[in-house]
Amino acid sequence: MCGIAGIIHKGKSTNVGGEMQKMLQSLKHRGPDSTGYALYGNGESNNYILRFKVGENVKEGSSAVMEDESVYQERVEQVNTKISTSGATLHKEEQITPYSYRYVISYDGDLLDLAKQIESVEMTEILSLGKSLELIKDIGDASVVANQYELSDFAGTHGIGHTRMATESGVDIRSAHPYWAYPFSDVSVVHNGQLTNYWNNRRALEKKGMRFMSTCDSELIAVYLADKIRNGIDLEEAMRGSLDDLDGVFTYLVATKDKLGMAKDHMAAKPMVLYESDDLVALASEEVAIRTVLPEEIDTYDPYEGEVKVWQA
Repeated sequence: MCGIAGIIHKGKSTNVGGEMQKMLQSLKHRGPDSTGYALYGNGESNNYILRFKVGENVKEGSSAVMEDESVYQERVEQVNTKISTSGATLHKEEQITPYSYRYVISYDGDLLDLAKQIESVEMTEILSLGKSLELIKDIGDASVVANQYELSDFAGTHGIGHTRMATESGVDIRSAHPYWAYPFSDVSVVHNGQLTNYWNNRRALEKKGMRFMSTCDSELIAVYLADKIRNGIDLEEAMRGSLDDLDGVFTYLVATKDKLGMAKDHMAAKPMVLYESDDLVALASEEVAIRTVLPEEIDTYDPYEGEVKVWQA
């Protein structure tokens, strides 16, 4: 059992980090192992924001292996070299945790080439690379992660997030949600459910050159959508196709630079509650999450089976 949530404001920026923290913390009972945020902020001029890690958070219950922190610095130096030799310019470097970094870079080349170069460094994984998306995930509940990464005052238009109870894969950052739709900037996915044709779809996508960083079935949705986008299919059409191509029971949220989408499989076994007004849309696995940011009397509804909806920021 996991929890997912999302919110999008129409035409304005607000404290989306604080809103997502409240929503996800209320869903802690659905998944206490790890929490992830995909937040869409106001950007850094026309530059890319790169979030990446060079190791794992090793806590009680973690499936990761303990490493000496000196190894992390060696990997960061290698990442910096890869960025430079790829023709990118590093404008800002922030170390958030011993293993997690936030960079601001400018780059005019192919994002796939740059991403491959960075991830050729041992144990290095790009969490997100975009002009507005910042993807943060770690072990712990929503408040623990938000405090660790200083997300409570993050300004932006929309975001999605996930609280995870590990079932199909280990307790580590790599298996936590959300997933970036590599190599497309500003596309992220969270998911609640199980896919029964994971390996067949994964092998087909890998033959097309798509990359996977975990064995978590939720990552498949992000990679699937990335492949569709790569082939010129728009977001809503790609989401509708996923309902036929992906087997199982699932509900997922996807976000882009200026959109938030929701898809629910044909059996509609996984919960989703939705509230929509002229100003915003809020969605979550349980209504209690929406009530944390909209305490006034509101009307919500459950999306029907096979429903796909997309909203514009």
